[in-house]
Amino acid sequence: MDFKEFTIDYISKLYKTLQKLDLIQLEEFKNHLLTNEGRIYIIGNGGSSSTASHMANDLSIGLKRREKQSFDVVSLSDNSAISYAIANDIGFENVFYMQLKDILKPKDTVIAISCSGNSPNIIKAITYAKEVGSTIVGLSGFDGGKLYELADIKIHIPSEKNEYGLVEDIHQIIDHILFTYFIKDTSEK
Repeated sequence: MDFKEFTIDYISKLYKTLQKLDLIQLEEFKNHLLTNEGRIYIIGNGGSSSTASHMANDLSIGLKRREKQSFDVVSLSDNSAISYAIANDIGFENVFYMQLKDILKPKDTVIAISCSGNSPNIIKAITYAKEVGSTIVGLSGFDGGKLYELADIKIHIPSEKNEYGLVEDIHQIIDHILFTYFIKDTSEK
């Protein structure tokens, strides 16, 4: 397959996968953000870590500087010194859990982003969040994994295993859908 054919195929798969997005769950996610009274923590590994950072930027400063919304959002993937210290001293599976421990409140939300939905550090953090009584928004792919089972709001991208690019693309698109909606919706009132 040459590059042009590959690109057309990729775009076609992306479009078909986007059409499977559960818009009811996406609207529930939007509604939850608007009614959330606590802090929003976003977690993710690898490419999903970048999505977590980007989403935190868009939903916090991106909206606040436009005077649209004022969400209290923190990406727990952004402080490398803290993450590496936790990973080195007590294990990578504790990277997000330790940052949430003893500060997470029931009114808070944890947005967990994981293609497989099975990353041990994501599962440990959201299991803790469940115990605290916080709301879990799970952005997953493939078959959804444990994240899909544990999430209160399930933003699942059904895809073949190891379709990281497509799943990560759609997770980022979801961020931009929400961000753009909040800008346009509140400016039209």
